[in-house]
Order: sequence, then structure tokens, then C-alpha cells
Amino acid sequence: MQKLRYARSRSIITILIITLILCSCVQTLTEVSVPLPAVSGPVPTATSTGTPTDRIQIYFTDPTAVHATDYEGGPDEILVAALDQARLSIDVAAYSLNLWSIRDALINAHKRGVVLRMVMESDDMDNQEVQQIMDAGIPIIGDGQPGLMHNKFIVIDRLDVWTGSMNYTTSGVYKDNNNLIHIHSSQVAEDYSNEFNQIFTYHLFGPKKIAGTPGPKASMDGTPAEIYFSPEDKPVIRILELVQGAQESINFLAYSFTSNDIGDAMMERAKAGVVVAGVMDDGQEKSTKVTEYDPFKQAGLDVRLDGNLDGLMHDKVIIIDQKIVITGSYNFTAAAETTNDENLVIIFSPQVAAKYMQEFQRVYDQAQQP
Repeated sequence: MQKLRYARSRSIITILIITLILCSCVQTLTEVSVPLPAVSGPVPTATSTGTPTDRIQIYFTDPTAVHATDYEGGPDEILVAALDQARLSIDVAAYSLNLWSIRDALINAHKRGVVLRMVMESDDMDNQEVQQIMDAGIPIIGDGQPGLMHNKFIVIDRLDVWTGSMNYTTSGVYKDNNNLIHIHSSQVAEDYSNEFNQIFTYHLFGPKKIAGTPGPKASMDGTPAEIYFSPEDKPVIRILELVQGAQESINFLAYSFTSNDIGDAMMERAKAGVVVAGVMDDGQEKSTKVTEYDPFKQAGLDVRLDGNLDGLMHDKVIIIDQKIVITGSYNFTAAAETTNDENLVIIFSPQVAAKYMQEFQRVYDQAQQP
């Protein structure tokens, strides 16, 4: 009887020891495997989507939204949430910045020990918000050259890239038509970090930059993408290849369009039966520069001037065959190809293209009738 009790006691003790060991292992695994926090939350004035991989998310500004005049509910709130979650580093390349939400998020990240570096267009560094960022101890390098430091991208923790056409300004987020794209990829982040280091660390801007993006071709869980920087990568070469390869449709949103090569390629595809439609900022008609608007209209293409009369149609997007999206800070101009610092993202995904087509249709429907 005593032996039986002793055996039962040993069994109970053994079970308890095994249970404690298992619990300890689970706790250890939980502590070691810490996923990056997800950026989520509703955006009343921004259309958002994730691809099937959820590694690409897209947001659009909406100047017609109810709270746009209050400077609330725009894509900047999503970007701020991402900045608030940064743990190691934030690199910012900004053409212009005056949004207090972005200013506060950057200063707060600096205060909690995140390593922050910024590059800006020199002509846009004298506003109050930029000075407050500098006063907080965050280093900002100006380009100091005739060409524009026209990038709008942020790299967080060398893992997340935020880019697109959206300037970090009140008008860029709440008055203009823009897109903001978030790519969760260490490979893409490496490309953008390499570009940032050229301009921040070595002060190489415009034509002085060294060609050689580490990994121009990337894949996000099977979604192919290509990354280009100008002027060193000569993005127009790839744009022309894709436009000339269009089989069914070319849709575009263009703030500035003075590239005859791209315009001519679109008109040639139209002659071959490809449906070409676009919306250009109404400033194109008033511009003293020779733009593509008149040639498009003379060729009978369905190209309209935008209806956002209080702001800019500031997007730079080409959608090919509703499965390829070209976007970024890159205007379709000679300066973007030769003197300005720009970035370009090409994504091969019908799902991403469908979302950009929805935005194209919205802007197209609001455009001025021919």
C-alpha cells in the first residue's frame, strides 16, 4: 500500500515537473518570436487595400472627404501609426514637410531613442515644422543643387518602405490627389536604404549618384516588383518597354507630363488598338512648357483635365493592361530623368492594379468634360 502511494506521488511530481518545463518553453518561444506590430485602423478619407500577401498596402487621398477641411482622417494618420511603432531607425527623404502630425511623430520617435536621419529639398527647409524637427536634434541634409530632391519616401527599421506621390504637407494629404504605398520587404528596404545613404552620407545628388540598386527586382510572397531611382537608373527605359508592350489598355494619372518619348509610345499603342485614357492636372493646359495634353487631344485620345480645382491632381501613375502599376515620385518629365532625385516602383499584380483602377475611375469621373 505504501509503495502504491509512493508510486502515485512520484507520478504526480513527474507530471508537475513536465508541465512546468513545457510552460517555460512556451514562454521562452513567445518572448523570442516577437513579430513586427501591424499598422491597422480605419481611415475615413483614405482608400486602403492589401494584396493577398498583405505585404503591399495602398492608400489614396480624398480632398472631397467630409473631414478633409479639418485636416483629419487622411493617410498621414496611417503613416504616423507606423512611425510610432518604429523601434530602431527612420530614414526620411522629403521634398516638402509641414504636417504637424508627421513632425510630432518624428520628434517623438527621436525622443524614445530611434535613430532618425532626414534629407530634404533645400528650398523647402525654412518652414516652421522643419525648423522644429531640427531644433529637436534630428539631422537634416539639404540637397543644395539646382535639381529637385523630389523623393517622398520613408524607411522604417530597414524593413518597411513608404513611398508614392504624397508630400508630407497639408495640401499633399488633404487638398491634392495622391497615392501612398507601403511595402513590407527587407529587400526593397535595402534598395531604398542604399539610395538614402548615397544622398545623406555621401551628399551625392542628381547626376552625381552612382548607379547600382542592390536588388532592383523583388518579390513579395510571389508578387513581383521593380525598384528604380533617377537619374542613375534611367527609369524611362523600363517605362517605355512596358508601355510599348501594352496589349489592351493604358490608364494614367499625371501631374506633369512633358516626356515626348512616353507620350509618343502611348500614341503609337493607341494606333495599334490599345485603349489609352488619362487625367492630367489642369495646370498642364496653362503651363508655358510644351506638354503632352494637346498632342493627346489632337490624336483623339480620351485624356481629361482634372476636376480638383482647389488642389492638384498630383499622382504619377501608369496602369498597363490592368495588371501592371507604375508609381512613385517620378513625374513623366525630362527633369525627372536627368536632374531630379526620384524613385519609381513597378508592381506586377492584377489585385494592386484593380485598386489603382478604382482610384483612376474616381478621378476620371470628377475630371472636366472635354
